[in-house]
Amino acid sequence: MSFLENRFLNRVLHKTLWTLVLPLCAVWGIAQALTGHVAIRDPDMPHVELPTEWQGTPLRPLALSEVELRFAKHFPGTLARLTDGRQVLVLRTVTQPTRMLHPATDCYRGLGYRIRNEQLEEHTDKTRWRCFVAERGGRAVRVCERIEDAQGQGFTDTSAWYWASAAGQSAGPWKAITVATPL
Repeated sequence: MSFLENRFLNRVLHKTLWTLVLPLCAVWGIAQALTGHVAIRDPDMPHVELPTEWQGTPLRPLALSEVELRFAKHFPGTLARLTDGRQVLVLRTVTQPTRMLHPATDCYRGLGYRIRNEQLEEHTDKTRWRCFVAERGGRAVRVCERIEDAQGQGFTDTSAWYWASAAGQSAGPWKAITVATPL
């Protein structure tokens, strides 16, 4: 009799899973969220202070999604999600050039969103952002992103950032900011 055909073993494993393992995972996840441990960081990365406000509004940390957690395991830097109650900010920080810092359009397309109205915008503080609208399942979100280096130089194109950083024309650490606002 194979392992899968043994009903007794299957019932024991099923009960063990539901009574021990899943509650422990839930408690661990809740504890992480309550203690603010929602940012994933590379252990070799220097400590990065997360902002406490965005455009004058207080921020609070959000737990990373399953997709973000999987990505963060291999990302050479930090990854954090924050919200001001209306917008969601995704902050990524890296200390060296990496191809893993890619445009938000790639992420949204990979999650099944349709991208439209992609354009460069200059905000009131004179910073340039790459913005677009992502739609899926009748929902739309406006997304704007930019990368900033340690001297405040901004990039709206990840490929331009990569080559400037690889050529030594831009110094890190670099901060990639993505802001998603529901429409």
